[in-house]
Amino acid sequence: MEYLGFDVYEKSIHKNGEFTVFMAREGGADVIVVQGNNPGFTGTQSPGGIFKAPLNHTNAGVLRKLFPFTAPSRVLKYDRSFGVGDRLGIATPGHIRLFQRYDAYPVFAQQSVRELTLTGRTYKDVLDAASFAVFREGFKKPWGADGDHLKAASDVENALSLGFTMITLDCSEHINNNITDENAPPLPKKYADRYLGTVSAPKEFDTGETLRLSFTEGELKKIAAVYENAITFAIGIYNEFFKGGTYNADLEISIDETSTPTTPLAHYFVARELIDAGVSFATLAPRFCGEFQKGIDYKGDLAQFKKEIEIHAIIARHFDYKLSIHSGSDKFSVFPFIGKATKSRFHVKTAGTNWLEAMRVIALKAPALYREVHTYALEHAFDEARAYYHVTANLKNIPQLDTLEDGELPGLFEQDDSRQLIHITYGLILNKKNPDGSYTFKDRLYALWRDCEGDYAEALEKHIGRHLGELGVGKA
Repeated sequence: MEYLGFDVYEKSIHKNGEFTVFMAREGGADVIVVQGNNPGFTGTQSPGGIFKAPLNHTNAGVLRKLFPFTAPSRVLKYDRSFGVGDRLGIATPGHIRLFQRYDAYPVFAQQSVRELTLTGRTYKDVLDAASFAVFREGFKKPWGADGDHLKAASDVENALSLGFTMITLDCSEHINNNITDENAPPLPKKYADRYLGTVSAPKEFDTGETLRLSFTEGELKKIAAVYENAITFAIGIYNEFFKGGTYNADLEISIDETSTPTTPLAHYFVARELIDAGVSFATLAPRFCGEFQKGIDYKGDLAQFKKEIEIHAIIARHFDYKLSIHSGSDKFSVFPFIGKATKSRFHVKTAGTNWLEAMRVIALKAPALYREVHTYALEHAFDEARAYYHVTANLKNIPQLDTLEDGELPGLFEQDDSRQLIHITYGLILNKKNPDGSYTFKDRLYALWRDCEGDYAEALEKHIGRHLGELGVGKA
């Protein structure tokens, strides 16, 4: 749309008696434009009473104060919340298209420290990219910001101080995966008193919905040894940052990034110990049976998953929090079970699948560039990237590029091994440099994504829309 001589994003135009603010394209970048009295942006005054402000952190802060809808809020209180980690900072316009139509609330700004490290971004970058996109698209629905999989108090404090409205506390480093039935230490008396009765009259815990749980001494001894340090860690973080409402944010407890599956009894134990210690949390992410690998469908026994998700959901309802499903990208075979078991009350996280859709666009629109990226990932990046992610991709199953026509390249994203190849190598792809210090791929990729912005938004709307549809989420 042409407005005041600018190529304007129409939905971004906001007027009051003193000024008009909008976002416009200018060259290869977007800018904020003010007509009238400047309400605090930093930038350049132009002739004719026009002020242009670059999209930087300072101006994002001004935007969030002027227009509260551009600031994140706490969305875990809604029945259906959905995280869409945007590693590139360009996916939110496509996500907005989707969440305008569905009865679920998005977490647009969702990144882990690992992802920040691999992409060279900061939490300021992540939050600001979401705020600018929300303003640009005039999106008025509440949305959240998640400091995802944080393990250190300093990272928690950093995210909260910037205004993130959710912290996913990763307790994995405090879970003892080496405990077995044989080497478990003696059971502390406090746990025996709380959870054990006698052999002839064991204690039972009624969670409602016909589910009653009881522990044997052997089960309780092992569970306590596995999770006691994680519980202590979570209590400490809660008391330091959340108790008393110091920050306006929700807490999620993550015990999923571990090799130890969270049995229903372990879930009950962890939840009860935290709640009895005064910890208030909105969501909890168990480590489910089977495998939730990155970017592909669930691997495991579907009947066992269905049985266990139903029990996990009952426990969550009993304690009044939502289940959180991590690595939720493309888990289409289990989404119907999750939607039904949770009675359509859940939090689901995706991240890498948004990057994969971006690369699918490259394969479709710039096949020569895609061939370069794919070859680099296959021959140089995959082995290094496996240090960061658990995947079982077999590179021998990926078709040879020289056997594929350009029009067949997007089909690689329908094949699990090829998806995982591209999924986990994103950081190395984006950061690879030439001898002169310039980026080998990054600048060309971003230029193509900008030119193909509509194609990317359409792809995200379709792909993430399938996630919501399979989960049983209705239209808004």
